[in-house]
Amino acid sequence: MQILSEEDVSRIVEMAWEDRTPFEAIEGLYGLDESAVIKLMRKTLKSGSFRLWRARVTGRKTKHLQLRDPAVSRAYCPTQYKR
Repeated sequence: MQILSEEDVSRIVEMAWEDRTPFEAIEGLYGLDESAVIKLMRKTLKSGSFRLWRARVTGRKTKHLQLRDPAVSRAYCPTQYKR
């Protein structure tokens, strides 16, 4: 695994938790494929949090571009980043 800054790890964890951010987006930005993201999450999160995250993303169509409905055109909810 490549060396990542704390900020990068924090952003990857945030992106991994987001429902609409596909694993391919993380790979494009940070070079980590889905299995590397899973390893990073396992290492970074508490065991209970990791289990909750895995249950949440397993089978979630928005986390994989190939399974995603074409109507989902953005990576986040408009209310996610409030100003």
